[in-house]
Formats: sequence, C-alpha cells, structure tokens
Amino acid sequence: MSQVVDIERYDLDIKRNSSSHHTEQCGKERLIVRRGQPFNITLHLKPGSKEFKPGEESFTLIVETGPLPRKESDTKATFGLSDSTADNEWSASASYDSSGNSVSVSISSSPNAPIGLYSLTLDQDGQKTSSGQFTLLFNPWCTRDAVYMRSETKRQEYVLAQYGLIYMGAAKRIKGKPWNFGQFEPGILDICLKILDNNPKFISDADKDCCARRNPIYVTRVLSAMINSNNDRGVLVGSWQDYTGGVHPGKWIGSGDILHQWTESGPVRFGQCWVFAALACTVSRALGIPCRVVTNFGSAHDTDANLIIENLYDEDGERMSNGDSIWNFHVWVDSWMTRPDLGTDFDGWQTSDPTPQETSDGVFCCGPCSLKAIREGELTKKYDAPFIFAEVNADVVDLVRLSSGKFVQFSGSTKSVGQYISTKAVGSDDRHDITHQYKYSEGSNEERRVYEKAQHHNKLLQRGEEQGLHIKIKLADNMIVGSDFEVHAILTNNCVDARICTFLFSAKAVGYNGKLGDSCGFTSDKVEVPSGEERRMSLRLEYERYGSAITSDRLIQVSAITIDKQITNYHKAEKTIVLDEPEIHIKLLGEATVRQNVTASLTLLNPLPEHLQDCSFTVEGVGLTEGKPLTARIEAVGPKQEAKASFEFSPTSAGPCVLLVNFDSDKLKNIMSSINVVVKESASTEANTV
Repeated sequence: MSQVVDIERYDLDIKRNSSSHHTEQCGKERLIVRRGQPFNITLHLKPGSKEFKPGEESFTLIVETGPLPRKESDTKATFGLSDSTADNEWSASASYDSSGNSVSVSISSSPNAPIGLYSLTLDQDGQKTSSGQFTLLFNPWCTRDAVYMRSETKRQEYVLAQYGLIYMGAAKRIKGKPWNFGQFEPGILDICLKILDNNPKFISDADKDCCARRNPIYVTRVLSAMINSNNDRGVLVGSWQDYTGGVHPGKWIGSGDILHQWTESGPVRFGQCWVFAALACTVSRALGIPCRVVTNFGSAHDTDANLIIENLYDEDGERMSNGDSIWNFHVWVDSWMTRPDLGTDFDGWQTSDPTPQETSDGVFCCGPCSLKAIREGELTKKYDAPFIFAEVNADVVDLVRLSSGKFVQFSGSTKSVGQYISTKAVGSDDRHDITHQYKYSEGSNEERRVYEKAQHHNKLLQRGEEQGLHIKIKLADNMIVGSDFEVHAILTNNCVDARICTFLFSAKAVGYNGKLGDSCGFTSDKVEVPSGEERRMSLRLEYERYGSAITSDRLIQVSAITIDKQITNYHKAEKTIVLDEPEIHIKLLGEATVRQNVTASLTLLNPLPEHLQDCSFTVEGVGLTEGKPLTARIEAVGPKQEAKASFEFSPTSAGPCVLLVNFDSDKLKNIMSSINVVVKESASTEANTV
C-alpha cells in the first residue's frame, strides 16, 4: 500500500483533551488522559496532499509503555482505524477535514491498560512516524475501570481536591490539621511515576511490573511499600524520637516539598503516620485512584496477632513494657477499587497503610484490605486483614504480674480501640465519622459476633462494670500548653464494706503512638473509703515539669490506680490530655487577584513562660505560592509576646484556594492553621474575555 497520509505536523489538542479527561489542573504542556475514554489528536497534512478518505485509506497506530514494551504484557498495542472506537480495547477512528487539510483521529485506550507514560507512533506500510507522548491514568469516570466511582461529588473530593484535613489529637479532643496534597502541581505526576520505577519489583522485572500497573490493587500495594524507605529507596524516613539531620514531621504542611526533595536527593527525613498517609493520598490521586486520609483514634498495634492488647503491670502498679500498644491516633488511607481477587462483595474502599509498622510478605507495607472484610471479620482475605482488624477492633486486657509469676486480669475493655474513625467530609471541611464502615456498633450483637468469628480461639472478655471500687478522672477546662493546672481522680466505693487501698495518681508524657515518656507528676496515698463514699485526689501539672517532657504531640497520659494486695484487687482509669495550642491569626491585606501581589499578615501569641528560639512561619497554597512553601524566619519571641511575620505572594489562578500556615520553634512545633482565599481574575484578563 502506498503512503496515504503525508503529515506536516501533529496536534495533541491538549486543552480540549485535558478538559474532557479532568486533567486540566495538570497544566497545558503535555497530554494527560484517563484510560477507557477517547482522546483526539489532529494530523495536519502537507499542502497539496490528497484527500484522506476513511474506510478507503488507513494507517496503524502503535502505543507503547515501559522499557520493554510487549504485546504479551499489554505494554504495547497495535491497532488500525475502525468506524468508531471500542469501549473495551485500544481502538481508533478518523475523519477528514478538507477545510483544514487535516485528519482528526479519535483514540480510545483499554479500560484495563497499564498506567504510565506512553509513546504514540503512526505506522504506514512500515514507515513509522512519531506522534508524541501521553500519560495514561486510572479513570474513576469510566464505568469499566476498576476504580470507577459513581458519584461526581465524591470524585471531586477523592480525586481532584488538592487540599484536605487530617485529624489528630485524641478521641475526645479531635482537631483537623490542614494539608496541601497538591497532586496536580508542576512536576508531581512525573515524581509519582518515578516512585513506581524505583520500586524493587520494577528493578527486578520491569516487564512484569509495568504489566501489573493495570491493576490498582497492585499499584496501591507498591505505594504502601514505597512511601516509606524501610526496604528500598522509598520517599520518607520515619522517626518518632530523634530528628537530627532532618525536618521534624510536624513542620510539613504539604506533600510537594517532600516529593521534590526525594526526587533530587533520595529518602527524606522525617515523617510520622499522618505524613506517610498524606503522601500516599497525593500519589494515589495523581495516578487517578480515588483516595481519602483516615484517622483511627485508639488505634491498636497488635504484635502477637491474638487480637488482644495486653497491658502489663507489676504489683506496685508500674507499667511493664511489652510489644502491644495503643496509639492515641493512627493515620492511613482508603483507596476505592473493585476486588476481583476477592469477589464483588469486597469491592469499594480498601485500607492501606504506608507507615512502617510490621512486615507483610517480608516488606514494610500493609494492604490494600477491603473495609467490608474488616467489618465482617473475614481475616483470611488479603492483604493484612488480621493486623488492620486488630487496629480498629482489638479487645484490651490489663494484667498484673504477681511475685509468683502468675498474671491476674484486673480490668479490660471491648470498646476503647477503634473510636471516632474520621475523614474529611465530601465537599466541606466537616469531620465525617466512618467508624460504622469499619465495624458494627461497639457492644452490639453484630460486633461481638464478628469479633468471635475473628478470634474464635480466644476467650472473650467479660463485659459490664464490676461492683466495687470505681475510679473517674476529671480534667481541667483550660489546659493550654504553658499553663499550670490540676487534674482530679475520684475513687468511689460501691462495695457493701469499707475498702482500704493504695491510691496512685500519676502523669507521664506520651507520644501519639502510645509510647510513654518521662514523668510529669506523681502522688499517692493510703486511703480508706467507707461504703457508698468517695475520695478525691488532686495532681497539679506544672509547665516547669511537663514542658521538657512532652513531645510535639502535646499529650500527657494521666493514670489512677488502686492496689489492695491483701485480696489481689486492682483498679485503673486512664485519660489522655491534649494540651491546647496557641492560634495563628491570619489576615489578608487587600483582595487576592491573579498575578498581582497580595500580603498575608500572621500573628501568634507565645503562651509559654519562656523564650521561643529558632522561630519561623511557613505558608503554602495551591494556586497561591506556585506550589512552593515560603518561609520567614524571625528572632526569638519572649514569654507572652507575639510572633509576627508577613508574606507577599502572587496568585496564579482564579477561584477558591486555601493558604496553609505552619509555625515552628524549638519549644512549639506542629502549630498549623489555614484561611480560605477567593482569588479574582485580573482586570486585564477579564477584558480579554469580553
């Protein structure tokens, strides 16, 4: 066959394709499309070329991805022109525009094609002409794609939203921290693809790895391993104590800076669970997988896989170390996809966790595991169902080890693990409680049935309050960091006889991961409590003592324990104090307009009775700061004095934006706030559109 298309140039029609494929936020420099959906390119013919007649004249298209494209691996596809595109495979159709002397080619990818960077080639009787490159993403708008999500408002939130809230604190004092996901910021998509190319599976077998990128289950599991750097040159190094040589995890306010640092110089120091989860969310959304960040309050870390968290104490009420722990909160991600490997009953949200805790198949990764499998106690369903089930639904027992070596249970709970599981609501900054998606109501017949199925070999804890001594801890109303305050323990005797016991009341600094630190206060007394009466014990917590002990999480765990060794009787109550942080006051001076400078004024009152050193404010916002954090360093701030800074920036796009702010210093970290900014079009832009 003779050559039928004499091409002068090609046009990838980036603007129109980006709009129809929901990738316009990625920029105008390259073609980024979603699989299973047609996109159009235009072939401009040389002057004098004969008319192209679809059906009579044709050519072949070749698309290739990966270093070793092969038809057998679905990383290479060759297809000709048809009357129309197909919806289940690579296909193309063409039409001729005589007025423009051009051929419009509509190309539809397979909804099951591997994601990644593709080359496009025209083959005319063996004469091949490059027609550029395009990046193919997962497509939540395509009903045949494994990540299809029916609701448009949910797609806007879980795929397209570049700003979000991550919930932290404690179950009774939940606070949303703003985060800039920035998945469409310049360069981010290339970094996300580089993360896939750096994973050990790609390095050992690139052909097999690229073929597997058709499957969001596989991609999500790879990301779970690659967001941390424990087994590879992944993105982020975790640290919960020493931050020498890196950035304190509480200082990050967005994913972009971390990802850019990684691509330039390797693993970034340091991160903790919310940073790992935020990065996983950014990369997932960038690749087209719907994703949400989830916080579990009272999150169990079950090291021995018996679905029970065992707190061990000696006879004097001192906590003994063992592998099990309960984190005040833990953050992971849920991703939306079908599970053909498990069956349609397990489609929908899938939990994965990039924070390195335990290994899975020898690698520090976790998930994806179906939420429905977790809810129903289906612990044989992959991946890592027993560990995730325990995080949200383990039972807790408190045990005393007697001098004889025997363990005696004195307390327990079936309700303290897995509380207020939270994510940002769709379309608003409200907190959405999704506990019911992970588990049945605590104490309900369904919840106990699931637990019994999950742990049929373990004896269930006895429920219901025991008649006897009862302890309640009461916290103060205002507990801002830097202040002194009192907490109270109230011991009530519900027995028919008087009780004599040792009453211990203590406070220790604690990290959000449940790791206890130094003591902040302690008092004890031997008390006699007549039947039906109560005794009260107060513990004063002074900044002079707790200030140097607490971490940047600003958490203090208070514990009240009664010990009656004569009858081997122990009782315990615990509460976690979340110290209030100072507010950052943000004021925009003037209106925000595209490409015009505007100033933001920031103020924070130092609540501490001592100087703050190494102070800085950092701001960042999609469409406001060109995807880069801006930092202003200020001198030391005295006790009860204000830290002040101002930033000038030039917005790059019109519409609603969010400016995120972080304050950092030697003694106050992880102080974050945000302000909504509505950016107006400039007068010149409006005039050009009239």
